[in-house]
Amino acid sequence: MKSYLTTRRRDYLAGYLFVAPQLAGSVLFVLVPLVLVVYYSLHEWNVLAGTFTYVGAENYRALGEDANLGPVLRATALFSAGLVVLNLSVALLLAVLLNQRLRGTAVFRTIFFSPVVVSLVAWTIVWQFLLQDNGGINGALDAAGADGPNWLRGDTTALISVIMVQTVKNAGLNMVLFLAALQGVPGDLYETARMDGASAWTRFRRITVPMISPTILLTSIITVVGSLQVFAQIAVLTQGGPGTSTTVLVYYLYQQAFQFHHFGYGSTLAVLLFLIVLALTLVQWQLRKRWVFHEQ
Repeated sequence: MKSYLTTRRRDYLAGYLFVAPQLAGSVLFVLVPLVLVVYYSLHEWNVLAGTFTYVGAENYRALGEDANLGPVLRATALFSAGLVVLNLSVALLLAVLLNQRLRGTAVFRTIFFSPVVVSLVAWTIVWQFLLQDNGGINGALDAAGADGPNWLRGDTTALISVIMVQTVKNAGLNMVLFLAALQGVPGDLYETARMDGASAWTRFRRITVPMISPTILLTSIITVVGSLQVFAQIAVLTQGGPGTSTTVLVYYLYQQAFQFHHFGYGSTLAVLLFLIVLALTLVQWQLRKRWVFHEQ
């Protein structure tokens, strides 16, 4: 009698068993919460009164009438744009410098990557002390004869400070990815271009950037998505202030849901955040064929 478990079916079964944990995790921790958030956005949940009322599109109507939403989206856009540009620029610059065959580069790689593995809350608390009006940074400026601003209380300096703290924290991760990509670029391309008289900037623009463009795409997507999910830094450093200058969408969602107990409206903001992240990711993915060298 022919066995039901043929070699092909055994291979299929083994494959399904290998992907089953990842599939189960995606369903339980991604798909199910997403469906529940959409469901909650159609209701008003009063925890104190113990009521859970269906309100339909009322929360979405309130979203369109929210006077704070414009400033929040503006702060989110400024923060994300500033973080993405600064993070990728610093990470690529460090990767190019550390890709040189010089003594001590291994030590500097460790130094630049070490903030990535430091506790996020501990890192932010240290920077909170440094950025205070009488903190370490202004103390150093005062010793140099300069008068530093109150970094975390100025409308402009607060946002810049949060961007800088987040950049220093995570630039090392993108640096490692860029460094791996740079080490995969064939050296004979640079040698040929050098023999043809190409300058260092021309070699970087015409050889390095096209060859590492898949990694640039990957890091840009990761950084954009990460910038839209920043919460701890805002909560510890500025609490969204002064005013709403650093109230990004994730922190505004937290305020509405867990400080004001508007769980239905908070879920609506979460749906909006999901749509923004999805739209930006799709746009970046569709634009890949224009600037990713390896795409056909």
